[in-house]
Amino acid sequence: MATEAGSTTQPGGPGDHHDDEAMLAELGYKQELHRGMSGFSNFAVSFSIISILAGCITTYYLAMDAGGPVAISIGWPVVGIFVLCVALAMAEVCSVYPTAGGLYFWAGKLARRNKRVWAWYVGWFNFLGEVAVTAAIDYGAAVTWMALLNLVFGVEVSLASTFVAFVVIIVLHGLLNTFGVNLVKLLSNVSAWWHLVGVAIIVAILWLVPDQHQSLSWTFTEYKNSTGFDGHVLGILPYAFLVGLLMAQYTYTGYDASAHVAEETMNASTEAPKGIVMSVWVSIIAGWILLVSVTAAIQDYDAQRATETGLPPAQIFIDAAGAGLGKTMLFICAVAQFFCGMASVTANSRMSYAFSRDNALPGSRLWSQVHPRTGTPTNSIWLCVVCSIVVALPALWSLTAYAAVTSIAVIGLYIAYVVPVFLRRMNPDFRVGRWNLGKWSAPIGWIAVVWVIIIVILFMLPAYAPGTWGDSTFNYAPVAVGVVLVFATVSWFVGGRKHFMVDVPKGHDTKPAAEIFE
Repeated sequence: MATEAGSTTQPGGPGDHHDDEAMLAELGYKQELHRGMSGFSNFAVSFSIISILAGCITTYYLAMDAGGPVAISIGWPVVGIFVLCVALAMAEVCSVYPTAGGLYFWAGKLARRNKRVWAWYVGWFNFLGEVAVTAAIDYGAAVTWMALLNLVFGVEVSLASTFVAFVVIIVLHGLLNTFGVNLVKLLSNVSAWWHLVGVAIIVAILWLVPDQHQSLSWTFTEYKNSTGFDGHVLGILPYAFLVGLLMAQYTYTGYDASAHVAEETMNASTEAPKGIVMSVWVSIIAGWILLVSVTAAIQDYDAQRATETGLPPAQIFIDAAGAGLGKTMLFICAVAQFFCGMASVTANSRMSYAFSRDNALPGSRLWSQVHPRTGTPTNSIWLCVVCSIVVALPALWSLTAYAAVTSIAVIGLYIAYVVPVFLRRMNPDFRVGRWNLGKWSAPIGWIAVVWVIIIVILFMLPAYAPGTWGDSTFNYAPVAVGVVLVFATVSWFVGGRKHFMVDVPKGHDTKPAAEIFE
């Protein structure tokens, strides 16, 4: 579907390290980050953040409640097709603007009016989404590790102990990212293979070991509803089924990471777009095989949903294959989730580094600094770690908070994803890059826009009844989105309109924007 045809703004031929630097210079920035990632490493970062062994496992409970097997087995590929459209449309823009800023930079370049305003709001939604998804991933990893420790060592699982595990995990991710991009590249490559081989092992065990499986009819058509909502949308689809799609939609996030590490990727104008798209379609296929296998291996639906481990797939593994193999499968998932969180911190820190480089975040001069030895934005890494811990703090009191963070992550990221896609469709002067969609660009782009509008509305609605204000079932995602809008608006008028540098012509002065301002 993607082609190499079309005009391009990129200098030089593909694959040359100096061409990457020259293209970055034309976009107004100098090469500061260490450019050492291959195309596979770029893909591996996004694939690790999508992490089918993270999102599918930690939010499996939600689909069990909202729709049941049909929402899991049918919902995954349906959502995947629409998400692939979003990824394809994003990739086409990424080919022209392969910078660490990614989405907000694209918006600033593509908007025909008020360029800096568009970039400002997209940047803040991207930053919110990155922080929230990092918090959600690492908190989910903590849930999985605590379930494993409970099964192996009898460690008591509580909100407090899970939060402590979350802090330990995210601090380790900060440390690993601090050591440099070469270590991140190595671990990302290992992560990609760990996910693929791990899925193959889990699927083989779940089909070969259990004495009985659910029928294919039950696996693909059985409907469950424990949300408290019995209505239908447009008289067709059950509301609970649509809520259950959050499991898939949450998992399919983070593939913008390929754009955020573009300044560290060789031949970025083609390899970064490929990384975005490949990470999604590989996840669609591998994730579907995994979810069908897990669902077909369910032995006692209600008991496994109510497991004391707090993680239904863990109980499904044990009941289907025995304690030993069950714990082995859970260990595979736990390690994969650790890799996932590490890659999320990588992408989050690069986005905040670039946003600071354009003087958007408070304290931009500090967050835009690059360590001279490692070539990594060390300060930005720890900014993201601290912000994610703050966002996850409510989980000390309620697991509903984790669900809210999940929704916020999806909404914040997908708003940031779709705005540049929409602006690209509204900009007749856009010139395609080395990687483009050809004649499929317009239909795929508009499908992506419509899909994101639908999911943003859907995930602002309550997942469980009654969903009223003050109740534990209330969905705080709309409140969080409103807070970000208000904050972004106020901060724009207070200082952003004076200091934000994304649309300031830099010519060939390739100093960082924050440095120019100062």
